[in-house]
Amino acid sequence: SECQWDGQILLNCSFTRISTIPEDVSQTVRVADFSYNNIKTFLCTDGRSEGWMLKHLNLSNNLISELFLTACTNLPVLETLNLNGNAIHTLTLDTPVPAPGSATHRIVDRILPALKVLSVERNNLNTVPRGLSLLQSLQTVHMSSNSIQQIDPKDFQNCSQLKDIDLRNNKITKVHPDAFRNLNKLQVVVDLRENSLMIPLPQILINLNFFQLEVYSSNNAW
Repeated sequence: SECQWDGQILLNCSFTRISTIPEDVSQTVRVADFSYNNIKTFLCTDGRSEGWMLKHLNLSNNLISELFLTACTNLPVLETLNLNGNAIHTLTLDTPVPAPGSATHRIVDRILPALKVLSVERNNLNTVPRGLSLLQSLQTVHMSSNSIQQIDPKDFQNCSQLKDIDLRNNKITKVHPDAFRNLNKLQVVVDLRENSLMIPLPQILINLNFFQLEVYSSNNAW
């Protein structure tokens, strides 16, 4: 392919018109950029990626419509995942609850254990992906410019490490008063600008009660 590889940790395959991840990608890659291509699927379970040492993966501006992160059990050190500018309408994180001690239960526990930043801006999401709490290291989630319509109390439940939530420019009309409750590390920002909120957010702010928290809510229907 036309990818540029430094022989150690940096792989740049952006603007190379590829439609699949190259089969000969080294397991030692730490930073991989596959942006601005024609990739439609990303299969975390592909045998060639077993043991990848990827820390930063950029899949932005491709043609991905569905992504099943429940299969990503072989990216143990991935810290940032950029999925901006795709056509994602389905982002699956959770699975049916298996029997305690089953193999499926052990696999689910290992989904992207080091992931800190998940960015899914400019896609086709209608709801916040279920199962974000399975990403136990997640600190930042960016979902601006989608079609999310409301924020439910379980959307960010048990996301104990979250610091920054960007929901700007969606179609949100309702935010449940308990949507961000118990997110004790949420200190940076909750961005709700450019949505369709009809009522102010005083109850949400009371429930949060964090001194350093910034909440942006301009350019709404009120």
